[in-house]
Amino acid sequence: MITLEKKQEVITGNRVHEKDTGSPEVQIALLTERINDLAEHLKTHKKDFSSRRGLLKMVGKRTSLLKYLTHTDPRRYQNIIVKLGLRK
Repeated sequence: MITLEKKQEVITGNRVHEKDTGSPEVQIALLTERINDLAEHLKTHKKDFSSRRGLLKMVGKRTSLLKYLTHTDPRRYQNIIVKLGLRK
């Protein structure tokens, strides 16, 4: 679970303009943070299949957002990939 402070930090670090909370960059960054937290959880709880399913759904959602960003604005896509350290 992401704390409110961490969520605000991720939003301010990835927003496009001052009042931005829902751009693809922010959504991808928040999903990446949640994915990383859940991956750490699954390293210790190997048989937690419900959380594993949620993790896979989040990865699919992030992939969809990245694909959308690839088609609409490749420069923003490259920036977010580099900023978050994703392998693509």
